Amino acid sequence: MLSPRRSVQGRPQGASTASSSSGGPGSPAHGGGGRFEFQALLSSRAAGTDPACARLRACESPVHRRGSFPLAAAGPAQAPPPPLPEEDRIALNPSFLGIALRSLLAIDLWLSKKLGVCAGESSSWGSVRPLMKLLEISGHGILWLLGTFYCLCRSDSWAGREVLMNLLFAQLLDLGLVALIKGLVRRRRPAHNQMDMFCTLSVDKYSFPSGHATRAALMSRFILNHLVLAIPLRVLMILWAFIVGLSRVMLGRHNVTDVAVGFFLGYMQYSIVDYFWLSPHNVPVLFVLWNQQ
Repeated sequence: MLSPRRSVQGRPQGASTASSSSGGPGSPAHGGGGRFEFQALLSSRAAGTDPACARLRACESPVHRRGSFPLAAAGPAQAPPPPLPEEDRIALNPSFLGIALRSLLAIDLWLSKKLGVCAGESSSWGSVRPLMKLLEISGHGILWLLGTFYCLCRSDSWAGREVLMNLLFAQLLDLGLVALIKGLVRRRRPAHNQMDMFCTLSVDKYSFPSGHATRAALMSRFILNHLVLAIPLRVLMILWAFIVGLSRVMLGRHNVTDVAVGFFLGYMQYSIVDYFWLSPHNVPVLFVLWNQQ
């Protein structure tokens, strides 16, 4: 039995002949129905009646794959992300003042680490560390307070009591002001510092400003203005104040700026004490305990 011959498209040749002889050019059998179905499919896709086809076409779009813009058929429009907080934004154009402050801070930290030659026993100048600690004790506030109070109790002249009373007032002002600034600034001590200081308080874990530097500048200026000293003793007093401030950096207790600001603060504290000078005329209550009988 002979098999029917097939056309190039794979359909039987006889079926093609029968369909062409059954109708005219406009009949469905002639191919007009196929074209009509194809046009109806295109129109339905253009009108959006087939959402599955629309999603498929949107996913196959090269523009959608690149993510250039969201399509309306992909879903509702999303709101833009909220702006970042001010502290999380990157300052692309920092001010000149900010750059200068950061540069000075970096130089301060680098120089303080270089000068901390007595910060530990294994440091380059570790053998000088005991001497530096003696200088640290010589500028401690508690020793100065106890010494001033003892001299005030032992004094037998009105002039000496007046000077010692103001010296005590200066030391109390120094302790209170330094503790206040340290609590507000809260700058940590250098990383190479060993917390083995003598008789520390809660605010002594902070570094700015140096209390020893403020006290050394305050005491030296006060003594040079109210005590009659020979020239070598005056030079020795100034040298003591400078070495005490330098020892704070060498021991790793403070940075260079802590000591520099401490010197300036102590110098200005004496101006405050001199302006509010205590005497038996303006505050007689303070001198009642030492009134001669």
